Amino acid sequence: MALFDMPIDELHAHRSRSVEPEDFDAFWSATLDEARTHDLDARFERCADLGLVTVDVHDVTFAGFGGHPVKGWFVVPAGATEPLPLVVEFIGYGGGRSLPHAHLLWASAGMAHFVMDTRGQGSGWAPGDTADPVGSGPSLAGFMTQGIEDPATYYYRRVITDAVRAVEAARSHPLADASRTAVFGASQGGGLALAAAGLIPDLTAVVADVPFLCDFPRATRITDRKPYREIGDYLKTHRGRAEQVNRTLAYFDGVHFAARGRAPALFSVALEDLTCPPSTVFAAYNAYAHAEKEIEVYDFNDHEGGGPFQHALQLERLPQMLKA
Repeated sequence: MALFDMPIDELHAHRSRSVEPEDFDAFWSATLDEARTHDLDARFERCADLGLVTVDVHDVTFAGFGGHPVKGWFVVPAGATEPLPLVVEFIGYGGGRSLPHAHLLWASAGMAHFVMDTRGQGSGWAPGDTADPVGSGPSLAGFMTQGIEDPATYYYRRVITDAVRAVEAARSHPLADASRTAVFGASQGGGLALAAAGLIPDLTAVVADVPFLCDFPRATRITDRKPYREIGDYLKTHRGRAEQVNRTLAYFDGVHFAARGRAPALFSVALEDLTCPPSTVFAAYNAYAHAEKEIEVYDFNDHEGGGPFQHALQLERLPQMLKA
């Protein structure tokens, strides 16, 4: 797909038309307060006989939204005894936490790495182990419209709460240096990293690659590619509900979380990305509140973004960002 969105100079100036709800902060404060009435109950069980000699792996369970059990992996350099800089990773749409050997990068770079499983997903391209026990009203296949009738019931209220609790769980391990914490992810994972950036005041760094869940008013109209298209297909059937749906989505828009970002951030964007159109990524980047931010632009890439080239850049920048 050739370039289809705004020219680069317009992208750097683009601002979302998403209207922030007046009770945005109150909504999220109440949501997290309710989640914290449940014991975090973070359990780390050492995995043996994985055939991995350079890392130690723990199978993790913690209490997320509603006290529901959420799975994860905690991976550290083999034999680590002192607290390490912490990277908490969120996964792309449809994927699960997969198997431990899929997560060697950050531990190989000398960091503690926590990978959060995504409730109800984990059957699209990587296996997962976390159920979503909450039901939904009428919705389209996928996750974008589950509970979309109301912010209180929307699927991503649960997932974003899980993400905040995942950071709390990861920080509770003695090998994690809570004072040097980064959140990281690509696509859906990047959107969740931005949500965490807006809800957790003392992060050290934020890394969001081709982030999803940003600038919903534009994203749902500019691309025919799923997952955003799930919302359009829902509205095609449920005529007259656009205002109600847009009201719900405003509570989960990465643009509004970005406006509360209080840590240095590294973004990436791909100018031929039909899944997360570049203008939606720039909407979040341009709204990001912290002065120390940069965005790496990949001119001729689709949703794969920078791939290993972006990972190489992260290996260079993130250790610098996490220095005490």
